[in-house]
Amino acid sequence: MRSFLTLISLLFFILPLECAAQQKIGVVLSGGGATGVAHVGVLKALEERKIPIDFIIGTSAGALVASMYSSGYSPKEIEAYVLSEPFQLMVKGELESEKKFFFFDESNTSSMFNIPFSKDSILQKSIPMSFVNPRYFDFEMLRILGRTSASVGNDFNRLFIPFRCVASDVVRKESVVFSNGNLNEAVRASMTFPLYLNPIRINGVLYFDGGLYDNFPLNAMYEQFDADFIIGSNVTKNDIKANENDFFGMISSMMTTPTNYALPCQEGMIIEPKTEVGTFDFKDVQQAIEDGYRATLLKLDSLERFITAHEHPDSLAMRRAAFRGKIMPIRVSSVVTEPIKKNEFKYANKFILPTRSHRILDEPEFMKRYFRLASTPQIDFLYPNFELKPNGTFQLKLKVKKSKEFRADFGGLISSRAVNTGYFNLSYRSIGKVAHKINAESYFGKFYGSLRANYEIVFPSTYPISINGYFTLNRWDYFRSFATFFEDVKPSFLVQNEVYGGIKMKLPLGNNARWTMDARYFSLEDDYYQSSQFTNKDTADYTRFYGTSLSLEYTKNSLNKKQFATEGHFFQLKARYVNGYERTVPGTTSILKDTVKRGHQWLSLQAEFQSYFFKNGPFHIGFHGKTVINSQSLFANYTASLLSMPAFNLIPDMETFFLPDYRATQYVGLGTNVILEIMKKLDYRLDVYYFQPIVQLQQNPDGTIIYGKPLQDRSMVASSSLLYDTPIGPVRATLNYFSKQEKPWFFQVSFGYVLFNERAFR
Repeated sequence: MRSFLTLISLLFFILPLECAAQQKIGVVLSGGGATGVAHVGVLKALEERKIPIDFIIGTSAGALVASMYSSGYSPKEIEAYVLSEPFQLMVKGELESEKKFFFFDESNTSSMFNIPFSKDSILQKSIPMSFVNPRYFDFEMLRILGRTSASVGNDFNRLFIPFRCVASDVVRKESVVFSNGNLNEAVRASMTFPLYLNPIRINGVLYFDGGLYDNFPLNAMYEQFDADFIIGSNVTKNDIKANENDFFGMISSMMTTPTNYALPCQEGMIIEPKTEVGTFDFKDVQQAIEDGYRATLLKLDSLERFITAHEHPDSLAMRRAAFRGKIMPIRVSSVVTEPIKKNEFKYANKFILPTRSHRILDEPEFMKRYFRLASTPQIDFLYPNFELKPNGTFQLKLKVKKSKEFRADFGGLISSRAVNTGYFNLSYRSIGKVAHKINAESYFGKFYGSLRANYEIVFPSTYPISINGYFTLNRWDYFRSFATFFEDVKPSFLVQNEVYGGIKMKLPLGNNARWTMDARYFSLEDDYYQSSQFTNKDTADYTRFYGTSLSLEYTKNSLNKKQFATEGHFFQLKARYVNGYERTVPGTTSILKDTVKRGHQWLSLQAEFQSYFFKNGPFHIGFHGKTVINSQSLFANYTASLLSMPAFNLIPDMETFFLPDYRATQYVGLGTNVILEIMKKLDYRLDVYYFQPIVQLQQNPDGTIIYGKPLQDRSMVASSSLLYDTPIGPVRATLNYFSKQEKPWFFQVSFGYVLFNERAFR
């Protein structure tokens, strides 16, 4: 009898423990964009209270959080990641400077926006499908989720926590649950919000954001897993009112099917974090996490009335470490490209890992080559997946989509001064074994006009080679360059025409640097008056200079903007040899009586650097300097000699003035850039420079010219601007100061970029 009672007592003690051990907890995470990052706080609070999670499922932002958790990342690790610079950049479609491939940089024009189009359709297939470039996002999902998925055979049940996510098949208008396949691809499909990220195809099906048809996949939890108790985390509602100023909100309201967020009380509990973080306010995700954490703390006592299962943090950490230890490191040994057609996209394979190469790429080297490939202008979209090979390395499987064949660029400069300039460029691009680009561009305006044609071919390899053939016409008309938009102007006192063509070869040196070798033939024609006192009856002096130029240039650039940068570094070292023949014909204002003919040859060396070395809150401070050493000989007269000399132009607006006092064969210029961020995209900028000519040209009273004494003169230039960065270009109110001018202060308001085609040599 005593033995029987003991057995009964043990059963009463053991059975609850057994039931508690068998209790399975499922977690469902809703979508919600940046708001959905509140789920990280929910998971963080659950782990702190030792509540185990046996199954997890999510949609959209919830799919991202759930997939990272199921891949063995702790809530604290996920929190650190979403607060990191890489995450903040990838949700904006931007890249860290070291990932940009300067070899393909096309930012030296005044283009403000572009429209890609195909020959068979200008509008129907040319509207962009995403506002952010997904290349960084897709790579990060491959790095974090793709290798995890491949390491477990693409079976979501074999992840650290069995996982599911949902996406929307917009053709069949139904929600689809992913239980296997490439984890990064499934999560990417679930997060593809219309017009924010472009859609992707998986096995031929086009998928959009999972939240369109099922923003709280509770039914999927019932169908896919045998959970005893379900914890739901929901950050959205069905009755969100559309705001006419919220574009994505209106798109969501139009496309989203109402979702049932109810959860049966006897089977689970729902947590609803309240947060003011907007759908795309990813910069505020720290607040969303804290809101999710606080909302969960309020529910924990109620949860523990139903949840008997617990797991000690040490045990959880050990299991997590054991799982992560089985995930293969990124080591890429081969590349295949889809679609597979004869010769098509062999370019992509050669760029990352040529077929005959036996090298295995580790993560840093693979990342470097991947972003080099992704920056190719002829490639519009690149999607990567991993496949684990028997030797423990990965095969990279690339889905590549060509850019549209044609692209039209528009831009220019609108100014209160009379230097308004329009810009247009039309290019044709193709890719196969190599990449081709043909483009024709034009600047047009009273002050500046230009036509340029260019053909470029890029030979792919781990260190690609670019060869350009080009032809350029430039014209500058300084018709009183100090005039404002409303002032009358006199006849032109200085007109410069340039014609040149040549061949240029580029080689990369790391991701942010390149070598450029250039050989060209040029013909320059300058018409000018030797005196400011001239009339329509006077004839101008005429100087023609023609010859050849050879140059070698090293450039390293990680600046964050093509003009008016606030972060990054720039360095350029350039050597140029010029050999030409001058012919100067005097006009009525010249002291010369006869035509002058003579040959010239010289070597020019120049170095320029810019570095934003200090950032503290809203303040950015940088240094900017340039030096030129030039062995150039004198031309027939003072003006002709000045026009051929290097100009000091570190303030962009100096390009639109003819400033004799800031030209010299040899000089040093050094300055500082101070930027104050007043608010998002609105900056106050102060640029101050010291200009020291080493040797400067002087004109005697009789009109003859001589070189002055070394270091004889010096001056200051400054620019103070209030600058607002619009999505297509900067708007500026600028006050410039040139100390050597009779009227040193110049105010202007402008919109656009002060950028022009390269000069022939000066």
